[in-house]
Amino acid sequence: MTISRRRTGRTTPSRRALTSAAALTTAVVAGGLVAPAAFAAPSADAVIAEVYGGGGNAGATLTNDFVELANRGGAPFALDGFSVQYLPGSASASSTWQVTKLGGAVAAGSRYLVAEAKGSGGTVALPTPDATGTIAMSATAGTVALVSGTDALTCKTAADCAADPRVKDLAGFGGAVVREGTSAAAPSNGTSIARAASLADTDDNGADFTVGDPTPTNAKGETTGTGPEEPPTAAKIHDIQGATRISPFKDKKVGDVTGVVTAVRTFGSSRGFWFTDPKPDSDPRTSEGLFVFTGATTPLVAVGDAVTAQGTVKEYYPDAPTTSNYQSLTELSSAQWTVESHDNPLPPPTVITADQVPDVLAPNAGGNIESLRLEPSKYALDFWESHESEIVSISDARVVGPSNSYNELYVTTKPKQNPSSRGGAVYLDYDKINTSVLKVQSLIPFDQQPFPKVNTGDVLTGTTSGPVEYSSFGGYTLLASQLGAAKDNHLQKETTRRQRPGELAVATYNVENLSPSDSDTKFAQLAHGIVDSLTSPDIVTLEEIQDNNGPTNDGVVAADVTLAKFTDAIAAAGGPRYQWREIDPVNDQDGGQPGGNIRVGFLFNPSRVSFVDRPGGGPTTAVGVRTVHGKAHLTQSPGRVDPGNEAWTDSRKPLAGEFVFRGRTVFVLANHFNSKGGDQPTHGRYQPPTRSSEGQRLKQATVVQGFIKQLLTADPRANVVVAGDLNDYQFSPALAKLTADGALKDLIATLPPAERYSYVFEGQSQVLDHILTSAAPRGVDYDVVHINAEFADQASDHDPQVVRFRPSNGNPPADQANDLADAVDQLLGQLAPPV
Repeated sequence: MTISRRRTGRTTPSRRALTSAAALTTAVVAGGLVAPAAFAAPSADAVIAEVYGGGGNAGATLTNDFVELANRGGAPFALDGFSVQYLPGSASASSTWQVTKLGGAVAAGSRYLVAEAKGSGGTVALPTPDATGTIAMSATAGTVALVSGTDALTCKTAADCAADPRVKDLAGFGGAVVREGTSAAAPSNGTSIARAASLADTDDNGADFTVGDPTPTNAKGETTGTGPEEPPTAAKIHDIQGATRISPFKDKKVGDVTGVVTAVRTFGSSRGFWFTDPKPDSDPRTSEGLFVFTGATTPLVAVGDAVTAQGTVKEYYPDAPTTSNYQSLTELSSAQWTVESHDNPLPPPTVITADQVPDVLAPNAGGNIESLRLEPSKYALDFWESHESEIVSISDARVVGPSNSYNELYVTTKPKQNPSSRGGAVYLDYDKINTSVLKVQSLIPFDQQPFPKVNTGDVLTGTTSGPVEYSSFGGYTLLASQLGAAKDNHLQKETTRRQRPGELAVATYNVENLSPSDSDTKFAQLAHGIVDSLTSPDIVTLEEIQDNNGPTNDGVVAADVTLAKFTDAIAAAGGPRYQWREIDPVNDQDGGQPGGNIRVGFLFNPSRVSFVDRPGGGPTTAVGVRTVHGKAHLTQSPGRVDPGNEAWTDSRKPLAGEFVFRGRTVFVLANHFNSKGGDQPTHGRYQPPTRSSEGQRLKQATVVQGFIKQLLTADPRANVVVAGDLNDYQFSPALAKLTADGALKDLIATLPPAERYSYVFEGQSQVLDHILTSAAPRGVDYDVVHINAEFADQASDHDPQVVRFRPSNGNPPADQANDLADAVDQLLGQLAPPV
């Protein structure tokens, strides 16, 4: 199973539940709410009800784009002489409105379907349209207008379009320039923007439209694959949830659904409420809770209200349902409800104890588990699914993943399951995932209770409770309507010992997309990490050094400004005046953040170690090995390892450098293997998940191993260090390949299991960074220095690590003499200030 899908520039799905009141601050400027732009008076009759631009695109089910109109008035609305028109979201000077003419009428309380361009994909046709056009709309950003007339509009701004009396209604989405008020959220190839069932029109697209599954409906009430719409079927919540992950009522209307409101989400773009049937059935597989999705509209209900609801049952995915790797959330959409009474007692929560969640994650199905009957007593994912949208309660929960910028944290419900030495939960093998990890977000507005800022090992004391639902980022999530108080367990950032005079210290550090545009605070934090925590190692391999203008994608590849700013910060923090070596990549060829041109490089302290500069290295030139007087040397230094090999496609190329420490040659390879992007999540609907990125890292490990073999063939006693962010675990095929012939030793494996981690992802403490050494170095002393990954305040998402050793001279008698000299130096060093 894969744990880490590394998030570099995390993408938030358009309907992602914003479950922290921090979302409220996005609309606040200078202490006041941003007022929506003025527009024409809301329409009393014909409005745009739904817009879909993903028809026939990759991952789409429907073959065509469409615009759906609706009539919220009490009489038919004639459409003769009207049109729907489309403008791209950017509304540039060259953009023009495209026109589809309409005819006929839209009946009171009815719909009117306008089919637009057909794509090459999709499998499901629209119901018979009431009008047809050829406009190819964007799936993610644009503006649709209902216009009195068939001449193309000429307005390109919201203000100009508001002043045009021909505009009856208008819907801008995905950050469109032309919009009513704020733009509606961005849909995707598999989703549309649609008004609520009430067809409310406040002239604020962001409030009136929400993103969800497309539901094209024509004037006859026909939807895709159906005839005229059928009346809702009476159902209980446990009937809707069913005994599998997919509701037996999926895409069907249900009614007479009763329950008591247990929690309400009042902010963000995914508002709604949870309600629970106080009269459960006897089946442990069927949840008694259900989420009612109301989009950007705050539902007028309160906790304790008894409600009777009807609506359409949907399985919400954060992306295209047919191709999603994630599990779904069963919810009630386009809902209407009646509040029957207030202040009812709440159904008791499910109290989670240490032995409730199974130790096995999921059935080993070899594919999609959605159709399998839930077995909540056997599998952790089934356990949480059987409680989907119910209220659960945890007590005195230990934090295993620190607070982040998304106002999330992770706790464990099984404190004895693979604990790390510092309070986390260590991931030790593909079949040893920590099933106890649960993400926590908050439903409580910030002005009532700020989200806690906690580190790994801290505790949420008392009771934390709220509904549980599935999230694509982090798996099952407790959305706290009651949030325990944070207890600080005073986790300290580590400091490693300083190298002795005769020891060479080589460290590796992923500095997370470092560029000159980063704050001085980040540079200072990273610098103090080098100086204070790593105690100024002699050599540092750096990963994720960006070019001189960071993510600006304009062809710049040099990183001298970045590295100069970093080495200046290190000197200002009291460290040595490091020098650097690196090779600029070919523009946009090494992956990472677009435009950033991340690369690996070396820092070294010239007062302790010398770099052997040997010309010839370039972005596409392969370094080689040559033998001089029985000793191995690089043909270029620095030099890239086989950069033309297909193993390095869209990935960083390793950098080899030749160093000399006290007359002894040391070879260091800086690495940053391809990321885990594209791997299926451990908590997704495919079990076991496919680790699609693993194949490229295995190829990369094969190339690196081949180069190390060249070095050790030329000199079996060569001092070799392979270091960097290998983006894989100590038990992965890539690391097995690197260590297969015994020439290299992965030092993370020498630590006790509870200390084997350098990165924390979704509450799992795991290994991505490695230092490997050949057999020649003597007195090897290795340390992972925990200063970032476990902390809410972090300069990088990775922890650095360091190895100290005495390099071999390749001659045992000479090594013994050097050891004696080192011992003398060490003794003298104890009498004098350290280096």
